[in-house]
Amino acid sequence: MLLKIINAALILVAAYMGIKQGWAMASGKLAMLNFFSKWGIDKQGVLMLGIITLLSVPLILIPKTFMWGNFLMAAGILFIICLEVYHHDWKGALVELPFLLLNLVIIALRHPLAKNA
Repeated sequence: MLLKIINAALILVAAYMGIKQGWAMASGKLAMLNFFSKWGIDKQGVLMLGIITLLSVPLILIPKTFMWGNFLMAAGILFIICLEVYHHDWKGALVELPFLLLNLVIIALRHPLAKNA
């Protein structure tokens, strides 16, 4: 029971972060545009990444689409990590690792409301 409560809290943290970062990207916040511009990603690309991140949040919250939502969010984080490693920004890549690990832990623990969890 305690593990389900912890996992539910982790899911809510991931959802909050997804909404916060997704909204910042989709709304075209200057900090996000500057962050992605160093890799040649323009405003429309940042908008699309933001929309994908925002779409992953409700998918994570629903037990039947839980895996798809985590996959989308983890793929977005992994994309950023790959760009940072490719451009030798090791510190930036290390900063993103805990967020990727959060999604992987949530996947391993499964959705707390799923029937087979």
